[in-house]
Amino acid sequence: MTASFAVNIPDADLEVEPLDPAQIVSGTPQITGKVLRESADGRRIQGIWQITPGVVTDTEAEELFVVISGRATIEFENGPTLHVGPGDAAILHEGDRTTWTVHETLRKAYSITLSA
Repeated sequence: MTASFAVNIPDADLEVEPLDPAQIVSGTPQITGKVLRESADGRRIQGIWQITPGVVTDTEAEELFVVISGRATIEFENGPTLHVGPGDAAILHEGDRTTWTVHETLRKAYSITLSA
């Protein structure tokens, strides 16, 4: 078990994460992130994630996130459209197929649970 800690999310240094070119619909979005904690079995991950403007597709994990900065529209295949910005919390369900239109670089804190 790791010690308790705090992180200033807006100022946290993030590392470049790969983005599959097949996910890019338009623009040149780039992803950065930082895993803050991961369970021993790798099924629970908490961290910080950021994406620059553009449009990307994704298949989601079970996730709760809070937007720290930026704005995006998340369209769900056969479902709702969410407009998220600073202070908004959202829940995504595993298997949701989404299209993210990132209007302003979006930074979020997240907690993901992966299926076994």
